[in-house]
Amino acid sequence: MKFETESCPLDEPDEDVSGLSLVAVKARLFRETDERRRAQCMARIQSHAVQLTLDLLVREPDPESFFRVLMRALLDQTESHSCGVWLLNEDSTQCNLWMAYIGDQFYPKEGNDWGELTLPREDLSTHLLAFAEGWKDTIEYSGDDSRFPESVRALNHSVGLTTVAIVPLILPTRNLGWIALSTGDAPAEYAPWRRATLEAIARQVTLALHQSQLTEQSLVEARRQAVLEERNRIARDIHDTLAQGFAAILMQLQSVQRASASLPPNIARSIDTAVDLARSHMIEARRSVGALHPHDIEAGDVGAVLERTTELARRTTDIPIELVIEELPALGAGVEREIIGIAQEALTNAVRHARARNIRIHASSSRSVGFRLSVADDGRGIAKEQFGAGFGLTSMQERAERIGGSLTIITAPRAGTEVVLAWEPPAFSIPTS
Repeated sequence: MKFETESCPLDEPDEDVSGLSLVAVKARLFRETDERRRAQCMARIQSHAVQLTLDLLVREPDPESFFRVLMRALLDQTESHSCGVWLLNEDSTQCNLWMAYIGDQFYPKEGNDWGELTLPREDLSTHLLAFAEGWKDTIEYSGDDSRFPESVRALNHSVGLTTVAIVPLILPTRNLGWIALSTGDAPAEYAPWRRATLEAIARQVTLALHQSQLTEQSLVEARRQAVLEERNRIARDIHDTLAQGFAAILMQLQSVQRASASLPPNIARSIDTAVDLARSHMIEARRSVGALHPHDIEAGDVGAVLERTTELARRTTDIPIELVIEELPALGAGVEREIIGIAQEALTNAVRHARARNIRIHASSSRSVGFRLSVADDGRGIAKEQFGAGFGLTSMQERAERIGGSLTIITAPRAGTEVVLAWEPPAFSIPTS
């Protein structure tokens, strides 16, 4: 690895050197020249890293391709053996290897060769999470550094790695993870420049990762909005066509039904059956609209919406439905909207499919700050081969995941079904004595 230097004219010394010997003056000039050259080299390293990143962002819009080329460039410029990127999860409690470049082989996490990696991932992950100094500053290790776990030291010895530098990927608000750069035999005088190059590229990696995560979040939100818009469109179509059509048919049949006293009994019975079918399908169409496009609610009225939902269900079935609402915690409108969606879906399933004799809905607080919802029936339960196959169960699970809740379905053949939603604020924890 070559680090070019350029001679630059020196400014006039800031201090009076008239009283110094010629040897002292030369020593000071040499020291200042060396410091300036170091500063110029650092500036070139930073500029080169920025230019390299900008070029790659244009040429390699795919994140995997971008990081593959960037890691290869880092290995070439630092004459190193391997490089790995470790990423933290959103709450910074887990750290996992995302991709690695070892020798001439690139290993992406989703690649076919990922399982061939023999790195002690868990041990190094545990070290990165626990080593507080490494969360803020670059840490340089020797290959057999006692701070490393034994498995990491053994690997370094087996492949001849003498130094490992690990730099954090720091944003102003959080740490995204680390880049680890491993090197074999190399002149000691190259160590400062290798570290400077690693830190310069790490800054660009941090920005690229952050931008990639923001883009992914935007895509997820766009997909979610597209799904909501499609659901709303389908709900409008059902409401404007099927539901309204069944309502009009029902009105006509009821008009005929009122004159059925003069009709033969078999025709009257057929009309009665048609009225029941039209009414049943109109109710199902409206229920589908409600499931696809639940009414927006204001924060704090989840109990009232549960009461309205239960009362509507009571008018469409002969099954007794018991509703118990205890004192509820304060919930945001977004959380309440998902809770109502889960309650509607669970109640609809119990009414339509359970063949239950009784249904019970229970909403309460959990440890004063959390929320618990139970929708239970004494029906036929969910068969093993059907469990998890329905769209309704998947929809409830997705709603629970969106608010960070836990959805549990307790069921057994001929023993009924209970859908339990448990939710707690993200920052909640049980106080210790």
